[in-house]
Amino acid sequence: MVYLYEMNEKNGLISAEIDRDKGSELNQAFRTAEPCPFIVIDNFLPPSLLETCLDEFPTSDKAEEKFDRSQERLKESFNPDTLPPKIRELFYSFNSRPFIRLVENITGIKGLIPDPYFAGAGLHRLSQGGHLSIHADFNHHKPMNLERRVNVLIYLNKDWRPEYGGLFELWDQGMTKCHHSILPSFNRCVIFNTTLESMHGNPQPVNHPDGVPRRSIALYYYTATWDETKRDATTQFRVRPGTADRTDWRTKISEMATDLAPPLVMRNYRRLKKRLAGVY
Repeated sequence: MVYLYEMNEKNGLISAEIDRDKGSELNQAFRTAEPCPFIVIDNFLPPSLLETCLDEFPTSDKAEEKFDRSQERLKESFNPDTLPPKIRELFYSFNSRPFIRLVENITGIKGLIPDPYFAGAGLHRLSQGGHLSIHADFNHHKPMNLERRVNVLIYLNKDWRPEYGGLFELWDQGMTKCHHSILPSFNRCVIFNTTLESMHGNPQPVNHPDGVPRRSIALYYYTATWDETKRDATTQFRVRPGTADRTDWRTKISEMATDLAPPLVMRNYRRLKKRLAGVY
């Protein structure tokens, strides 16, 4: 049975008659999970909605962001506002009150706020050979001055096998071991807390025998709890022991410069970076 059967299979809208406590039955399992609060829910949405995402998945030229470096190889993300109407409707439903209440009930975090900008969220694709190293996510939504709290991932990969790579991994903060390795199967949902201690990623390169990419839906939720006592952090990549993973020196050097340089110097440095990148 579909977990969120109250979602309309044609337009993605969630019935107003949905049980206001739905999701609460999963809260204890979520809270007590290790190495961070998380849960896996199979058969999450009406499958026809995800079939539409696959059928109308955009081509590379529509990508809002593309990454191809040691820590993020052959990764593309697509902002929902640029996608076909049926997919846009689904993403707008993910920002609706019934869906947010569901995520609140599962996580126990009240006052969750959706992101109308879909910063970093949307449809994601990892092409053959692509991977995403273990990391903790950025923690501050600057345009809205919000603190990032929850990630919701929904996978779109049919008949995916472990040998195809791209498994979602959860590591402890000390990077001593991988606690969970989760197959990104079609209609499987993973929900987890987003903190600087939530180490996750899919470091094993995609290796599908037919060259099929790894595809997913990524959703991020926030709370109005950001204040000056918290440190603004970008994505924090970590190196797995005994692997060829590379340290993200670009981020480390940038953060050191921010910590040590006077504000006036940093403002000029950022202006120079934008000019060199052709951004005005």
